[in-house]
Amino acid sequence: MVDIMGHLAFGLLFLLPAWFLWSRRVSIAFVGLGLVTSLLPDIDLWLSRWFPAEVHHHGVTHTVVFVAAASIVAGALAAAVLTKPLDRWLGWDRFDAGSMFAFSSLAFFLGGTAHVFADILSAPDISTPIEPFWPLYNQPLGIDLIYYNDPLWNSVFLAVMLVVHVGVALAVSPNRHRYRLREQLS
Repeated sequence: MVDIMGHLAFGLLFLLPAWFLWSRRVSIAFVGLGLVTSLLPDIDLWLSRWFPAEVHHHGVTHTVVFVAAASIVAGALAAAVLTKPLDRWLGWDRFDAGSMFAFSSLAFFLGGTAHVFADILSAPDISTPIEPFWPLYNQPLGIDLIYYNDPLWNSVFLAVMLVVHVGVALAVSPNRHRYRLREQLS
């Protein structure tokens, strides 16, 4: 497990393609939504306080199945709550409930998956093993690439990803393509 800075940095890495697909405001919304869930799998740290026998760190919340299910539920909630406010904020890029559901579910999925991937890369020898593909593949997966809680690694990676996001946001002007949100007709 990496620390909060590392999880946010991995979230930024996974969410970077947004700048190539959408306008700046839409990309900001996508990255913001995704960053929320880049910390979601660690909800097991809180749940284990109330359910110590059932929940452990790097358990079910650190699986692609959990991230996908949570993304669908959160996407439905976002569609119900955020469609109108986000539609007003975006201006000419328009959101209806269906596009908001798909948009936010994808952002949530990428953020949560980034968290799981970051934990795969860090300290499998001193941390609870992670089984990211459970129940399809019931073996731990770990690559001892990043030392757990390394402040230099995590802070530098976060700083680099912030600079990359700002640079890409300023440099890229996405072309019109089929992935754009539908435009307002008036």
